[in-house]
Amino acid sequence: MVSNNVVFSNLVSNNLVSNKPAAWPLVLASGSPRRAELLQLLGRPFQVVLPQVPEQRTPSESAAAYVQRLAISKAEAGATLWRTKATANTTTNSLVLGSDTVVVVGYAQAHEQVLEKPRDFADFQRMMQLLSDTTHTVLTAVAVTQSAPLEPTTDVTMATMVATEVSFKALSEGEIAAYWASGEPQDKAGGYGIQGLAGRFVTHLQGSYFAVVGLPLYETAELLTRVETQQAGGQQ
Repeated sequence: MVSNNVVFSNLVSNNLVSNKPAAWPLVLASGSPRRAELLQLLGRPFQVVLPQVPEQRTPSESAAAYVQRLAISKAEAGATLWRTKATANTTTNSLVLGSDTVVVVGYAQAHEQVLEKPRDFADFQRMMQLLSDTTHTVLTAVAVTQSAPLEPTTDVTMATMVATEVSFKALSEGEIAAYWASGEPQDKAGGYGIQGLAGRFVTHLQGSYFAVVGLPLYETAELLTRVETQQAGGQQ
């Protein structure tokens, strides 16, 4: 894996999607159909690669540090994988986007718990009991690696993170069991998909709905613009 420079950016532009043609092709380093669907809403074509990145949180790692590390690792691993797929005469630079989402109970507190994909029904049931009748935080990090195939050591990664608070109603055991039986929770961080059947559990949301689904549109568009602006400035 290439060791890149990482810049965490505060995004301030008011434009959601730039009308200027993208300087570099875009690559999504994710197999998530939800992220692919959301990225399509930005109105620019992209390719997909599937990097293999271990998702293991270290004991002392905060939820915020963990989700940002995974997003950066996926973008950088995706850039490396994209190079191997390029033909010998391909010299086109690319932007490789990685993202990760975790659900957190007790965010930024000493006892914070990270809820990832449920291992089985018992694990899912535990998660739903934690989320029932309370507010939790969904963290989604996005990283974009500026990938130059001929000079990989010059790669630069920029990243951002979005925190969204989500409140659930009180869940009965019957509702929890029925939701598991639907088949929807098994591949979802925190054991639920807000865009699906679990949407009826949500009583309040503060932040980015799209970030909870898997990719914050505004922040992603702004991050791509910032990376492209930096790239254009470097070529002047």
